[in-house]
Amino acid sequence: MPSRTRSLVDQVVADLDRVLSDDALAGLSDAERVEVLQAAGAAFRRVEAVVVETIASGDAIDFPHSTGCRTQNELLQRTLLTDMRGATRVGAAVDLVRRDVNLVSGDRLPARWPALREAMLDGALSIAGMLAATEPLEKVSHRISVDDRLDADICLARAARGIRPDPEAGPDDEVQGPAPTIDELKLLAETLAVLLDPDGDEPGDEPARRRGITLGQVRDGLRSIKGYLTPDVAAQFELILDAMNNPKGDGPPLPGVVFTVDSDDGDADDGDAVDGDAEDGDAEEDPYNSDPRCVIDDRTPAQKRHDALAAALAIAARHRDMPTLGGAAPVLVVTVDANDLAEGTGRASIGGAWGQLPVSVAAHVGCSGTIQRVMFDEGRIIAITTTDRVFTVHQRRAIIARDKECLIPGGHVPASWCEIHHVIEHAKGGAS
Repeated sequence: MPSRTRSLVDQVVADLDRVLSDDALAGLSDAERVEVLQAAGAAFRRVEAVVVETIASGDAIDFPHSTGCRTQNELLQRTLLTDMRGATRVGAAVDLVRRDVNLVSGDRLPARWPALREAMLDGALSIAGMLAATEPLEKVSHRISVDDRLDADICLARAARGIRPDPEAGPDDEVQGPAPTIDELKLLAETLAVLLDPDGDEPGDEPARRRGITLGQVRDGLRSIKGYLTPDVAAQFELILDAMNNPKGDGPPLPGVVFTVDSDDGDADDGDAVDGDAEDGDAEEDPYNSDPRCVIDDRTPAQKRHDALAAALAIAARHRDMPTLGGAAPVLVVTVDANDLAEGTGRASIGGAWGQLPVSVAAHVGCSGTIQRVMFDEGRIIAITTTDRVFTVHQRRAIIARDKECLIPGGHVPASWCEIHHVIEHAKGGAS
């Protein structure tokens, strides 16, 4: 026969099943939906409290082993049907509220954060709220006293319940208000950490040691980037992004290049400044769908930041202060089979993504860079060319002075930001 506690939880599950049956939620009004969300939030926080307290009140080592699981994390993954990250968050909350047993008296000792634990049991705090409220203070816990930590615990618990000082009354008077968001609660915890630890990190203990950037493997044609920047580097990076994404400007140039043929241009072989945002098809301006001010841009903010970073990297690679690599400036090398490049099929490769890029990447890089042909015979290099079809520095300066900006109709990106291309592609009979 199930225990009384299990019976009560089963009853809650049965009640929720009735709420979800017969499509009852579809007929609610907007006001009723808000009420259901508020009630569901209260139930959700109490369910989280049941999970945390169930684990916290058991033996930290023997309990997972007695169930056939190697670790507490594995037990949580299997019983809650969550992933490793979700189980880790639950485990972190358990460590904050666990009450160890006094070996002499057998009584339960207070939790590390007793006031916040009570707020969680009362449904005023979720696991996310518990972690947000304690993380800033846990980072400085070795530099603040136990009494200061417990005072902060009480302050944060009252704030989580919506209790705050009354600005229109005396200093000791309080008023009941709405509960804070997770971010607001974390901000309060960070403020308390600064007040309790005004001197900050000791020398040699700077968070800057955690700085770093990691490039992930290629997945679905893209590579992930993650890591931590020091505040000054992040601020400089944001300034670069803001400069390129400034609404008063044209934004970062679009990646990719499209060639167009202008039969009226007498300088077809001289090259023109062409921005990466040229459109396919006829270059004639459409009076009904033109954008003379270039304000239409369907890229998301994240995509614009990516394109701004790409432009910044291209500028940095060309800068005279950029260190050389093997005696030469950093050069992006794209490898592709000559027949594949000519036919527009097959795959290309760059460092870290062998054989996983479309051949169009090679065509894009090749049209604005140098194509060097290397001939192999059974794995041996038998010939290598030094042919360079790109414009020289002097030619580029002359074209920038002539064109001033992108010559594609509707494009107003400055010529110095553009790539220089033949009007007629070299592969289609254009000048070498």
